[in-house]
Amino acid sequence: MFIPEFSDVIAAAEAIAPFVHRTPVMTSRQLDSIAGAHLLFKCENFQKVGAFKFRGATNAVLRLSDEERRRGVVTHSSGNHAAALAHAAVSRGVRAYIVMPSTAPEVKKRAVAGYGAEITFCAPTAEAREAAAAEVIRRTGATLIHPYDNFNIIAGQGTAALELLTDHPSPDAVLAPVGGGGLLSGTAISARHLAPSIKIYGTEPILADDAARSFHTRTLQPPLPPRTIADGLLTSLSERTYAIISKNVDDILTVSEEAIVEAMQLAWERMKIIIEPSSAVPLAAVLGNKSLFAGKTVAIIISGGNVDLTKLPFGQHA
Repeated sequence: MFIPEFSDVIAAAEAIAPFVHRTPVMTSRQLDSIAGAHLLFKCENFQKVGAFKFRGATNAVLRLSDEERRRGVVTHSSGNHAAALAHAAVSRGVRAYIVMPSTAPEVKKRAVAGYGAEITFCAPTAEAREAAAAEVIRRTGATLIHPYDNFNIIAGQGTAALELLTDHPSPDAVLAPVGGGGLLSGTAISARHLAPSIKIYGTEPILADDAARSFHTRTLQPPLPPRTIADGLLTSLSERTYAIISKNVDDILTVSEEAIVEAMQLAWERMKIIIEPSSAVPLAAVLGNKSLFAGKTVAIIISGGNVDLTKLPFGQHA
């Protein structure tokens, strides 16, 4: 099991630079006042395909051999990685085969189809996803690009924190959401090298808290059936991401569904930006742990902005 180092993140940044956006870091005086801290938002909702996933997917596609390019790539994903790999591959003449759960948000299904990938739908379980991907590999010989348990994916995801900490070198803490752990792993690798004393926090819905349970028990825990609105965080850690996170991360904070919706609505209303529920989890964690972050400079990675606009969770207003 190979673990990326900071040099691999640097190499990924150089490779993907011509193809990805260097996303802005935004601030909000209103949210600073509410949080009692100075917040820096690395806005990967403005990344191509609307999520940080395009970084890792692009890095992975660029690392393919000529034979692998000819056979194509396959992955299983609920949405953002699917769209990212489809766009990164097809735009470079590589066929993309995407396995998606039938319950994936319609906006993400449309995005993947729009990028020109061949989609296979399956039941919304890890077993069904893996079985469907295995069948595609048997049929096509395509190379599996796992959504997070992949060396090049993790190195690519670490470029978001690399940019963030290059532009703003000395925050007291950095927070990222955690599902499978690719973003948090890459963030931790970059942050530990660039700012050794920084506090690194993963953030997770309490209804999908396998990463927090794994972190606190120091044993990789099986996932319970996730029931969270944060559809991008339904996956569980791999041995690789768990190894990186357990070594480098200071804590994993959990938040309620109500807190996620409240934080998401605050970002929409106060910052005028579209963020998806998974992206609201770190902000919810800051707001739910004010004493931990009081008076500090806190960097938050906004992971994506792909939302089904027909199913917003904010409720009805008079």
